[in-house]
Amino acid sequence: MISVARRIVDRHVLHLIKMWLETPVEERDADGTRRMKSGKTDRRGTPQGGVISPLLAKLYMNRFLKAWRMQGCGAKFRAHLVNYADDFVILSRGHAAQALTWTRVVMTKLGLTLNETKTSLKDARTEGFGFLGYTFGPKYAPKGGQKYLGAGLSKKSVQRVKDKIGELLKPGEKGSWPKVREKLNRCLAGWSAYFSYGTRVPAYRAVDHHVSERVRRFLAKRHKEPGRGTRPFSWSEIHGKFGVTQLLQTPVAAAVGLP
Repeated sequence: MISVARRIVDRHVLHLIKMWLETPVEERDADGTRRMKSGKTDRRGTPQGGVISPLLAKLYMNRFLKAWRMQGCGAKFRAHLVNYADDFVILSRGHAAQALTWTRVVMTKLGLTLNETKTSLKDARTEGFGFLGYTFGPKYAPKGGQKYLGAGLSKKSVQRVKDKIGELLKPGEKGSWPKVREKLNRCLAGWSAYFSYGTRVPAYRAVDHHVSERVRRFLAKRHKEPGRGTRPFSWSEIHGKFGVTQLLQTPVAAAVGLP
């Protein structure tokens, strides 16, 4: 609240934000029992899922970013800091260990704690590291195997969209095909719009294959087709007549010459 008060003077707004912070959160245990968590008794953190929580977390995280700038850490560690919300990566030339030590000290002063399971030192020339759904590090060209530093989609990112597709095409879905297709295409469009950087062909191809298989099974069951429905619901029919988006043929993909 002290950090907020440095930027906001309206006492009514400050009171509203304080009430947000003190709002209890309803959670469910593994057995489905509802429990109220957080509330006025908590003195640290913001309610997970709260409307204002992301903004407040970003505002508090800005204290760390300001310390980085004010102390000239970019020049000191020959480094560049990239952050999104509370996730960040420090890209340093030769001073990564010192930068990490400095980070731990400053975080402690701010009352924050690094997630040690996600914190590590990597040599990006030989090791990959994950950030915001991408994997950065050494890559190899398909033709000739030439090594280069680049970015690609992480396996977790591909698996998450596959899981989402499975939810949209679950056997119990009763919606009309146009509505189901609209949700599916919207999901694919949003995912590919975010993951439109770096090496995409293998991930796009894997998702396209998964989509066609799931759509084929979904339509075959809905139309009571015997077997797998390969003939009436072929790849060309699914992405043609039935109007399902094919990632490798999207405008973004075509613009960079993907097959």
